[in-house]
Amino acid sequence: MAELDSPAEAGLVAEWRELLARHAAASCALDRELGDRYGLGMSEFEVLERLVEGCRAGGRLGLRVSELAPTVHLSQSALSRLIARLEKGGLVTRAMCESDRRGVTVTLTEAGRERYVQARPLHREVLGQTLSEPLGPVRPGPSGE
Repeated sequence: MAELDSPAEAGLVAEWRELLARHAAASCALDRELGDRYGLGMSEFEVLERLVEGCRAGGRLGLRVSELAPTVHLSQSALSRLIARLEKGGLVTRAMCESDRRGVTVTLTEAGRERYVQARPLHREVLGQTLSEPLGPVRPGPSGE
């Protein structure tokens, strides 16, 4: 038999579950809407946005995969597959790093920048809708905890 949580612990668990529910709602809505209208998944959009932001902030043309991975919360191998899809779609290019031949630099193409600019308002609209809506009650786990 499981022990009962203190009120403080129960509050933490409720906050955690609400965070998970909001993340799931936003992720699903972003994947659906961005996919239907722009052929992008949520993570693909995030990579395009990080490239736009990183290149603007650093005055560079591209970012290394190792710089992108922690910002988009994907493993390096998952990110490499995602970048391959973006490259196949003509939205980014990949090249060996000039300074370190072990690294790969990802650069946004003009088509990638255009797709990002087109999709950005929808991304912000979906975030506004999903993150500002009140959630229904968070259901207890299967054991009734």
